[in-house]
Amino acid sequence: MRDDFSDCPFDRRRSGGSGRLVTGVAWAVLLLGLWLWGRDLTEVRPETSGPATGDMAAGVRPPEPELPPAARPLARALPLRLDIPDLGVQAPVVRRGLDRRGAIEPPPFDQAGVVGWYAAGVEPGAAGAALMVGHVDTETRPAVFYKLSTLTPGRTVRVVRADGRVAEFTVDDVRVLSRDHFDARQAYGVHRPGRAELRLITCGGTFDPARRGYTANVVVSAYLTATGV
Repeated sequence: MRDDFSDCPFDRRRSGGSGRLVTGVAWAVLLLGLWLWGRDLTEVRPETSGPATGDMAAGVRPPEPELPPAARPLARALPLRLDIPDLGVQAPVVRRGLDRRGAIEPPPFDQAGVVGWYAAGVEPGAAGAALMVGHVDTETRPAVFYKLSTLTPGRTVRVVRADGRVAEFTVDDVRVLSRDHFDARQAYGVHRPGRAELRLITCGGTFDPARRGYTANVVVSAYLTATGV
């Protein structure tokens, strides 16, 4: 069981020739051991985010806004839709499991606007760290998480749930993690015990033709700050 983050490969069934003939149909995969860290109420103190890298805008980060207090976690309920107002994202959520390698199955290749939720883990809004993954692009156009790395602390992410509640999360950390310097516990451990937290993950960095995948992963962390109907 490895403790590093896998490549973000594109769909080799649709590729051919040499070099990058298609934009990567990319996803993030998470080994089961990393997921178990996310489910544990193990405090992992977030470090101050470093300089933006990869596909994030370069330059000095603006001062981080004062973040709201955490809301009490909700009861368990299935997620139906993910909304990111600042990115214009309104995406249906599909249940995903693990593949034969013990990694989370990405959303179907022909559904680039869909977000995958690891259904054996925590429901968004419940206590613990819920995980959602999405494609960054396809061979013809941007996908659901194409602009994910542009989110900043203080921005809002909403999850519409099957119980009629809307779980509203506030972003508190955005990282582009090189696969060569991947800290699984920092990325997926619960940042503060007792909170309902959310991780949004896609590929980032640059496309590496030699590896036929992306060089990094974008990990957005958020925590529950409000609920509505």
